[in-house]
Amino acid sequence: MHEFAQGNELFQRSYFKQNEKELLELVERGQNPKALFIGCSDSRVIPDLMIQTKPGDLFVVRNIGNFVAPFKPDEDYHATASAIEYGVNILEVSEIIICGHTHCGAIKSLFKPEQTKNYIHIKKWLELGERAKSLAMISQSENSDEEVLLRMTEKFSIISQIDNLLTYPCVKLAVETGKIHIHGWYYDIENGNIDYYDPESYSFKPLSDLPTDIQKDS
Repeated sequence: MHEFAQGNELFQRSYFKQNEKELLELVERGQNPKALFIGCSDSRVIPDLMIQTKPGDLFVVRNIGNFVAPFKPDEDYHATASAIEYGVNILEVSEIIICGHTHCGAIKSLFKPEQTKNYIHIKKWLELGERAKSLAMISQSENSDEEVLLRMTEKFSIISQIDNLLTYPCVKLAVETGKIHIHGWYYDIENGNIDYYDPESYSFKPLSDLPTDIQKDS
């Protein structure tokens, strides 16, 4: 905690002081983020550092595995769902990014269920990754390397979560009317690279190669 306190003091003296005008303007006029960023809670995944955004640029929701539960209004609690609803309807973001990453603990746990059998909430939440696990296993041979299977599952999970995201009526309508574009990103924690999902080629490509005129579902 002492280190965190020192960090806050440094933040106030340096970054906040240098950018005080812009930060206070965000207070006065409210937030107007460009994108809703749905990422993993993994401490190695840091959205603002990864793409060098400024305060106010991203509306961020993070959870284990960057999963999106399908639209189910009859459920009791809606953490990620409420963030989606708020970002789309209240903040009116124009982009939604679902960002997965390499060496994801949630994905690895899908193949080692014994590790989470005693954790009720984690076990239930990981069900949202089962479809990706099945698709990855079908796409690979029985003799495939474990790491190859995990990387493939991580990618399939991003695509699966996009499908779940489109079950939300407000998201589906916004996409159909061109108000929102959905992007699937895959962050490599070993080198900082980000790939995007290209639905036309069914593959992930370097974000640096993203066409300037791309419109949706990247």
